[in-house]
Amino acid sequence: MLKQRNNRAHTGRLSFFRGEGEGEDSSRQKWRVKLRTPHPRPLPLRWGEARKLAAVAPLALVAILVSPGGITALAAPLSADMIVSVPDQMLALVDRGKLIARYSISTSKFGTGDSAASFRTPLGTLFVSAKIGDKLPPGAVIKNRIPTGELVAVDAPGRDPIVSRVIWLRGMEAQNRAARDRCIYIHGTPEERRIGKPASFGCIRMRSRDIIDLYDRVHIGTHVLITPRRIHDFVNPEEPSLLARSD
Repeated sequence: MLKQRNNRAHTGRLSFFRGEGEGEDSSRQKWRVKLRTPHPRPLPLRWGEARKLAAVAPLALVAILVSPGGITALAAPLSADMIVSVPDQMLALVDRGKLIARYSISTSKFGTGDSAASFRTPLGTLFVSAKIGDKLPPGAVIKNRIPTGELVAVDAPGRDPIVSRVIWLRGMEAQNRAARDRCIYIHGTPEERRIGKPASFGCIRMRSRDIIDLYDRVHIGTHVLITPRRIHDFVNPEEPSLLARSD
């Protein structure tokens, strides 16, 4: 039994040719990260709960609008989705066809797919199942979804850990059903010189400043479409939003 337990714990750990952080062990997820996933059918409110919600909802809306962080909270509407274009090596935050923000990224250097140990980036629709790294400084190393306390400089020689923030994805389709167990993340990388071309081992890599910005804009349940199509196929042909930013 002990031998079996040790074998399970080892599954998914680093190999000599993998990036320091990618391919992490998801078997420890139960006690390290509390996942919040969208309920497929929200439960109805009891009568008393519904009355309370109706009473406090207007006050909550006013509080959001007048609070110091209100503008930031409203910058990325809850209906916004992420679109990851493999040919563009670009991630766009889009709300009903309107561009909110876009960032240069790196997908897998092995191409697309979702088979075990393929180190490929899965295609299709996924969603944000967990967010790790609140308030960590840029370059903070995250190993097995736990901050180590180490800081790594941009393009530090010989270093390739996960840094700054982790957005953990879960697949919604047959073609990406293994994504969560494969630990497919959107995460920061110190290898910023490689951003803009395929360079990862399956994850979606971003510059630290960009993953921190994106992290603050998205929420648990945000949909992520990873596609072989280009960003302009999903964005309305009009002037971009004043909130949109790019490199």
